Amino acid sequence: MYKGQTVGVVVPAYNEAGFVGEVIATVPAFVDRIYAVDDASTDDTWTEITERAQRMNDRQRERSLVTADGGVSYRQRVVTARHERNRGVGAAIKTGYRLAVEDGIDVVAVMNADGQMDPDILDRIVDPVAEGRADYAKGNRLERPEYRAAMSRWRLFGNAVLTLLTKVASGYWGMMDPQNGYTAVSREALETIDLDAVYDRFGFCNDMLVHMNVHRFRIADVDMPAVYGEETSHIEYSSFVPQLSLLLARQFLWRLRVRHLDDGVHPLAACYGFGVIGLLAGLGHGVRSLWSAGESGRTTGYGLLFGAVMLVVAVLFDWRDNEELEVER
Repeated sequence: MYKGQTVGVVVPAYNEAGFVGEVIATVPAFVDRIYAVDDASTDDTWTEITERAQRMNDRQRERSLVTADGGVSYRQRVVTARHERNRGVGAAIKTGYRLAVEDGIDVVAVMNADGQMDPDILDRIVDPVAEGRADYAKGNRLERPEYRAAMSRWRLFGNAVLTLLTKVASGYWGMMDPQNGYTAVSREALETIDLDAVYDRFGFCNDMLVHMNVHRFRIADVDMPAVYGEETSHIEYSSFVPQLSLLLARQFLWRLRVRHLDDGVHPLAACYGFGVIGLLAGLGHGVRSLWSAGESGRTTGYGLLFGAVMLVVAVLFDWRDNEELEVER
């Protein structure tokens, strides 16, 4: 237990032999249960998981975990699960989430199996949720120059682009580093959101933020340094970036519909709509009159200016509407 809350850690793994066993072994002692999920690895990941779990469970067979309501107790520290086919990192995390909810765990964190997440700062990730100040906490490697020093310029650029897109899609305008998978979430949030609807593959963390916002859950960014070692990334950026961009565009429209259209047209949604219409009208008029001058050029400019102003107003409305959902660590 930690600050009166039971804590679980999900360790999603895909082809992380040589890393996953050490990750499981170094999960801090205050964690009540570890959920190691193999997403149909083709190397020795599953063997490493089961062997490490067996040793840890044998050593701590008599240790019990008691839920916050004084209910069920458990004898195993490490729970293992394996997908029959590769379904994606998001799907592996969701499997762990569901197991933790079934066990009545109060706060569920995620530590990837590649060893990039420092176990010594897990308490800082868990704190905002365990203390009841936030429903979802995530690491942020971008806040301090010394923390992002280990990131290449390419990684920083890609992260900055996806941060902007995720801000728009999720409504958490103060949030940074949305790809950061070092997270903690409350049981209440997991029981509320539709986990089946959250994206299964890379982009799960970004989509999770949209779902958290739709249900008005509070989030917290926790500063942490970037850590890279000898692990191999499984992300194919040529397909990942376009897919995630389309996902975020779709989820932005879904958030607007659920939050600001289902119960009547909210001014925020209207501003976004007028902004897009103005920009498209201005661009369309500009294309038609590309080689003309005079009034046509002014009309194009008016359309673009109107669209830009409406979008700025929409963003300001959106920011103000959601600022109470972002808490200081």
